[in-house]
Amino acid sequence: QVQVVESGGGLVQPGGSLKLSCVASGIIVATDAIDWYRQAPGKAREWVAQISGTSTTFYAEAVKGRLFISRGNDKNTAYLKMTNLRPEDTAVYYCTRRGTWGQGTQVTVSS
Repeated sequence: QVQVVESGGGLVQPGGSLKLSCVASGIIVATDAIDWYRQAPGKAREWVAQISGTSTTFYAEAVKGRLFISRGNDKNTAYLKMTNLRPEDTAVYYCTRRGTWGQGTQVTVSS
């Protein structure tokens, strides 16, 4: 069984930065693929980024060059570094690993 917990969200001004964390526990391996998704109010959940088992990264066009996914030095942690944030990035951000979703962390971009 796997548990996933996201953290690091908050309120930030346009152009600002945040770093989200995703900590997994349970039966996990260092080469799991990890994905970030987001869901804005009134919209469907959308995929944001993935880091593969070989640490290759993939991004949605809307975030390419501004959001960056990475792994921590341990096998449990992944990050989503968010830069040059825009109001349209406002959403609940979710991490998923081995088919398990976290509860999400709210990111609000507003002046």
